[in-house]
Order: sequence, then C-alpha cells, then structure tokens
Amino acid sequence: MFTVLLIVLSAVVYSWALYNLPVLIVGIRSFRREGAEKKSFGQKAMFEKNLPTFSVVIPAKNEESVLPRLLGALLKQNYPRKKVEVIVVEDGSTDATLEACEKYVKDFGGRLKVVRGGDSTGKPSALNRALRISSGDIIAVFDADNVPEQDALLNAAKHFQDETIAALQGKTLTLNSDVNMLTKFVSYEEAAWCEAYLRGRDALDLFVHLKGTCQFIRRGVLERVGCWREEYLSDDFEMSARLTLKGYRIRYAPDVRSWQESPHSWGQMFRQRVRWFRGTMEVALNYGRLIRKPSFKTLDAEVTLLAPFVLILSLLSYLVGPIVLWGLDGSILLVISAIGWGLLTVSIVAGAIAMLYIAEPKKTRDLLWIPFIYVYWSFHVFLATWALIRIIFKAPKEWRKTSRTGVVTTNYSCMRTHSQALDESSG
Repeated sequence: MFTVLLIVLSAVVYSWALYNLPVLIVGIRSFRREGAEKKSFGQKAMFEKNLPTFSVVIPAKNEESVLPRLLGALLKQNYPRKKVEVIVVEDGSTDATLEACEKYVKDFGGRLKVVRGGDSTGKPSALNRALRISSGDIIAVFDADNVPEQDALLNAAKHFQDETIAALQGKTLTLNSDVNMLTKFVSYEEAAWCEAYLRGRDALDLFVHLKGTCQFIRRGVLERVGCWREEYLSDDFEMSARLTLKGYRIRYAPDVRSWQESPHSWGQMFRQRVRWFRGTMEVALNYGRLIRKPSFKTLDAEVTLLAPFVLILSLLSYLVGPIVLWGLDGSILLVISAIGWGLLTVSIVAGAIAMLYIAEPKKTRDLLWIPFIYVYWSFHVFLATWALIRIIFKAPKEWRKTSRTGVVTTNYSCMRTHSQALDESSG
C-alpha cells in the first residue's frame, strides 16, 4: 500500500513540476531579450488626450514610515497629473499615517482623496471603499510600501491600448534585499517569480495572476465582474480566477516596475505566507468550476491554484519514501524511488539557479545561497501544511497586514525610469 502511495504522490509532484518547466524556460529566454524589446518603451509616444485616467488606490494602516515615499513617487510620475487621482484608504491608523497624507493634499492639487475609517475587514474591503468613489478609467492598486518607477503609469497606459487586455500585472522588485539572509533570498524569489514564471506564462498565453500590488484593472471590467470578494484572504488570486473564468485577459508587463519591501523576519513571513497559502487553497477549492469551461487557460489556472497542495504532497513523498525503501530489497521500485528523490532534489537546485540567474546584479558568490533553498523549501512546505490544517479545522480567518520598516538597502535608485536604467546599462 505504501508503495502505491509513493508512486501516486511522486507522479503528481513530478508531473506538476514537468508541466511548469516549459513556462520557466520560455520566461528566462524572454527575459534575456528584454533589453532590445524595452529600451525605448518608456518614452512618451501617445498624445495626452488619448491617455486613460488612473485611480491609484492605496490601502493604508499604520504606514507612516513608508507612505510618504509612495506619495512622493506618484508625484514624480511621467504622466499628466490631471489624469491621475490618488485614493488612500486610511483604516484607523494609530500612528501618523493620516498626518502624512494631509501633508501631500496640496501637492496633488486636489487629486488626493483620503478615505477615513476603521471598519474595513482587510484589504479587499478597503479596495471596495475606494472603488465606490473612484473615477479613473483604470484602477491601479499599490501597497503602501511600494515605490513605482517614474514611467510606471505611462507604460501601463501603453499596454491598455490593446483593448483585449482587461488587467495588467507589473513587475515587483525588492527595496530591502540586503537587510539579512531572508530578505536577500526573497528578493531572488521575487525576481524569478516575475521574470521567469509570470513572463513565461504571459508569453505562452497561459493563466497570469495578479499579485495584489502594482496591478491594474479596467473600471468597465470591474463593473461587469463585480468588486473584490471580501471573504477571501487572497483577493488577488480570486480576482484573477474570476476574470479568467469570465474570459478576460490578464497580461504581465515587465516594464511597469515598482519596488517594495520584503518580510525581514521569519515571523513576518510566517504570517504573510500562511495567509497567502490559505487564501490560494480556498480559491482553488471554490473555483473547481474553471474546468467546466475547458480551455488551455482555464485548465492551466486550475493547475496553478493547486500549487500549495502539490507542495504538501512533495513532503508526503519524502515521509512515505523511507517506509517503502525499508522493504524493497533492491527491487525496481527502489530505483524508481531513488530517481524520484533525485528529480526533486535536482528541481529544487535548478529553481535556485534560475533565481540567481534572473537576479541583478549577478555575482559568482551568490551561488553559495543554493543550499539555503532546502531550508526555504522546507519552511514553505510547513507553512502550506499549517494553512491546510487551518482550513480543515475551520480556524477563523484573520487578515493581518505585513508590518513595514521603511528600510532601503538596494543600490538601485528607485526614482529612475526603466528606460534610463536600460540606457545606462547599454552605455
């Protein structure tokens, strides 16, 4: 019985890994061509009258250390100010978040709105409150710790010239990568997730999901599909699944770039990722109906949403394996098990190498980070398992924001435009 279980578990895990391998390969190949593709994309090429209007929504609670940085970056956008309104949902902060907003009201010339209150149940609730008073053609969402580059809105507008695009996910980068070992590794993970995984999915016209920040959705689409669902912990995945189910197209835009903080402690990451995993699992369980409208994209969306479950299965295959090996006595199943474990190890190491390849700047000594992938993988397996246990026992849902410090360690100037950075690197 254990032998059969091991074979089934291994088949699921490795089939899922092999399924995603072409996505990563295509994403990396596309990343290598980025310089030639995007060098002049940040240049203003549309007449002002043709530019869409943006409503930039910022949920904020106790964000005095980072919110002024974001508001300052929005003031410096290479975009007509009269076509941008900023809506801060100040959700009962106990620090000086409200005062930080008020200091910028005059600078925005009446285009900054502050929605006050403390009755939001989480980020989706805050987004819906802002949506009700917004007026832009495009709804943009940024977390308070973000710093969008100067041409972020302009590049997003150029993507939305394609009327088939309903939503857009920009590229997120890490501001505090050098705080400690954890923030460094998260920065590698973020780079690989955007520039290999999402870029590959976009190139193959597969399911591209929103990430909760640096995301853009057409107002008309939101009016048709409905607002954010407040009962979900992963509002970004739920909205992505709903848009895909209704046939809308989500694109990944690597030229729409925003910098953000990464969790700097294991406790922070624990709370953040358990919420992510639980939210994604609940979306997967509630959106099984995606397979009722079979298409390449809906089936791929379902496979993507199953990722936390596959992560747990990879742990079970490790636990069941020793029991099987104890009684195999050199049979062919011993070879199969050894091959399976070897493939899992190779896939983990390959993932680490891919992260280091995507990350900038590249340093040979960064290869020393590869062994840490096992600790990181094991920690995430535990987080996914804990999230599933909370679902099974119907633990209360709690939307807890990740605390910010305002620390910046990157040497990259976040205020440069993407086109400036590419010009400098080519020169």
